[in-house]
Amino acid sequence: MLAEAQNSFMTQMLLFNTFSLLRYLNFPMPSLFLSFTVKFDTCREDEVVGFESSDPSFNVRMDGSIYTERDVSNLSEPVQFMVTARSSPDMPIWETTVKLALAGYSPPTSQVKLGIITFPQKQLTGSSGLRRQKRDWVIPPINVPENSRGPFPQMLVSIRSDQDRQIQIRYSITGVGADQPPNEVFSIDPVAGKMFVTKPLDREERSSYHLRAHAVDMNGNKVENPIDLYIYVIDMNDNRPEFRNQVYNGSVAEGAKPGTYVMKVTANDADDDTTANGMVRYRILSQSPHSPIPNMFTINSETGDIVTVAAGLDREKVSQYTIIIQATDMEGNLNFGLSNTATAIISVTDTNDNPPELTARTFSGEVPENRVNIVVANLTVIDRDQPHTQNWNAVYRIINGDPSGHFTIHTDPVSNDGMVTVVKPVDYEMNRAFMLTVLVSNQAPLSDTTQSSQQSTAGVTISVVDVNEPPFFPSNPKLIRFEEGVPAGTTLTTFAANDPDRFMQQIVRYSKLADPANWLNINATNGQIITTAMLNRESPFVKNNIYEATFLAADNGSPPASGTGTLQIYLIDVNDNAPELVPKEAQVCERINSNPINITAADADVDPNVGPFVFELPAFPSSVRRNWTISRLNGDYAQLSLRIQYLESGVYDVPVIVTDSGNPPLSNRSVIKVKVCPCDENGDCTTIGAVAAAGLGTGAIIAILICIIILLTMVLLFVVWMKRREKERQTKQLLIDPEDDVRDNILKYDEEGGGEEDQDYDLSQLQQPESLDHIISKPPGVRRVDERPVVSESQYPIRPVVPHPGDIGDFINEGLRAADNDPTAPPYDSLLVFDYEGSGSTAGSVSSLDSSSTGDQDYDYLNDWGPRFKKLADMYGGGDDD
Repeated sequence: MLAEAQNSFMTQMLLFNTFSLLRYLNFPMPSLFLSFTVKFDTCREDEVVGFESSDPSFNVRMDGSIYTERDVSNLSEPVQFMVTARSSPDMPIWETTVKLALAGYSPPTSQVKLGIITFPQKQLTGSSGLRRQKRDWVIPPINVPENSRGPFPQMLVSIRSDQDRQIQIRYSITGVGADQPPNEVFSIDPVAGKMFVTKPLDREERSSYHLRAHAVDMNGNKVENPIDLYIYVIDMNDNRPEFRNQVYNGSVAEGAKPGTYVMKVTANDADDDTTANGMVRYRILSQSPHSPIPNMFTINSETGDIVTVAAGLDREKVSQYTIIIQATDMEGNLNFGLSNTATAIISVTDTNDNPPELTARTFSGEVPENRVNIVVANLTVIDRDQPHTQNWNAVYRIINGDPSGHFTIHTDPVSNDGMVTVVKPVDYEMNRAFMLTVLVSNQAPLSDTTQSSQQSTAGVTISVVDVNEPPFFPSNPKLIRFEEGVPAGTTLTTFAANDPDRFMQQIVRYSKLADPANWLNINATNGQIITTAMLNRESPFVKNNIYEATFLAADNGSPPASGTGTLQIYLIDVNDNAPELVPKEAQVCERINSNPINITAADADVDPNVGPFVFELPAFPSSVRRNWTISRLNGDYAQLSLRIQYLESGVYDVPVIVTDSGNPPLSNRSVIKVKVCPCDENGDCTTIGAVAAAGLGTGAIIAILICIIILLTMVLLFVVWMKRREKERQTKQLLIDPEDDVRDNILKYDEEGGGEEDQDYDLSQLQQPESLDHIISKPPGVRRVDERPVVSESQYPIRPVVPHPGDIGDFINEGLRAADNDPTAPPYDSLLVFDYEGSGSTAGSVSSLDSSSTGDQDYDYLNDWGPRFKKLADMYGGGDDD
């Protein structure tokens, strides 16, 4: 029984990448070239299978390897031949079709068939006459080149089932590219089983497809198990390398050694990086500028790292390089590869390889004495390093010529100049000039390639200008000690000032600037202090026993200068103030009790001219010691109390003598007014007792109380009388004497005539006319404003002789109604014509009202009327000069 053999013969397109590489390198094609292996599975492992090729150009070895017998480099189209397999002469023969093509070959549009797979393969009849049927179908991966030009659809493979002879079979494919997005990239003939590609493939979009082939009968029943189809898109060199950036920026320090890393550039190729299509190589096309040599940099062809290859980078000569870089795929082959370019800008960073240099060996300046914080000299420097960096910023140091530290040097941040500035005042009398030595360096240390001995130094001469300085007092303030009470005219001290300008012959004058108590005077030439009044320590101008006065010393320089000095006089206390007692007034009960009067001694002097004090009562008058007694509590306090059991109420002057402890001691007789009054059970004076103690007797007190009662009674009676009068005024009858009633009277105020100066004029014409004849004779419709209509007058109500108070309201209402209806009552309801003055005027001339003076009128009497008429007198009494 023959073992069932599984034939895995297949027809597919073979892409010889190795063959293509050998051809590219122009190597001769070998006569034997291993291209493909055909596998044949038998039922027995030890069975030997033999293979035969129908094409003499190819041969098949015992292991199934297919190799060429001759040079096939000139093949213009794919080669197809048959391979048969036989294990022994009496065994059946199996055959399959093999189709070979060169790598990169695109068949003509009329020849797109890549392979045919038949399941099962055709079985030849052997001597035994038996047939074998294939039970499984296997399809190897299918390779399809990208960017095929068509025509489409192109057939990829033909699928057949060995049962298609007994039943009708329908074929279909599923998966991405068939019935899943992207749809309809691949299709299959459902009857013939031929699978096609319908459009060009792009490996950069999708590099492989996994489909499944199905075989069913006309009823949809599965005939064969689904088979996996793997389709690989073969890469073509259709993408140029792309740089991540068109411009790369890098930097390298000047003076860098060869091999110093600068920067890295990167280009990506979308093609397959496992093949030459995606293998990118870099190279430098150009460098600008070409200084110091054209090739200062190199690039690693595989990694894109840029490094220096030569020394000589100098920022002060070339600060930036521009490099054009090219990236080429196909491993850098310029004939077949695709290229792209980018720009690399390399900046040469600064190092401190140039020390600052002063522009001159010597500098000079001048400074007025006693001036600070002014610039006296300006030092200029040159530094070729990058401005406004630590390699360029200058630092100036004074290394000699200024031991006292009068000067410092600040750096101008803009110009980098050194500004020599005075920080301590200089004195012309001490130093007329300074010779400074200045060293300049940078904030950053010099590079290793620069000698530190190249640091620049220069000399700076500063001349001091003499100015007039004010005189000064050596001791300021000056303290002296004197006892108070020094009489006027006493010389206290000499408060003299010194003039620092020793080289100027100047005179110093003194004057008093502040003397609060006006006790002192100073000699204008020598500064001697003399008192003008007695010095008193107890004066309010003395604070803490010290009296201060300020004096001024001025020279006669140009311009004059002055200085002030303070004199402090410490006044030593003397016993010149007698003690005083407080309080000056007190009160005590008329009967002896336990509430004595506490008295205190106060002295304006200070120790030892104060307490302890001695308190005593004088011997005269004798009644003092008879009625009073005093006892000292301590050095400053004593108690005054009654000696007798009862003392009549009243005010008593009790003299007390108090003596201090000064040398010699001073005494003072003080009088204390003591009010003696009756007291209550608490020992406090009663109100009556207090009044009585003030010196008023019982009769006087009673008289005062009676006066107060009478005054209150009078006020009460006055208030009652005012209220009754107000009530009578409200109830009084509203009767008015007809002679006193002015409501209906016409008061004429224009009959006084003119002043003294107008007595010669007839003013009657200005009065109200007595007759109405001139009004009646005037044209109709034209009247003056003070004319009333010529009609009968209205009748007003007549007031009764003795009116009743209740009729007053009715009388007023009737009179008001009659006045409202009276057309002759002013104001007249008439047409007012203001531009008509009539044919003539009944008034006389008013020329006397002229403001000009035409005679010898004397207006001087107006000066006696006060300041309000003085101006009028000046206007009219000025004489001919006016």
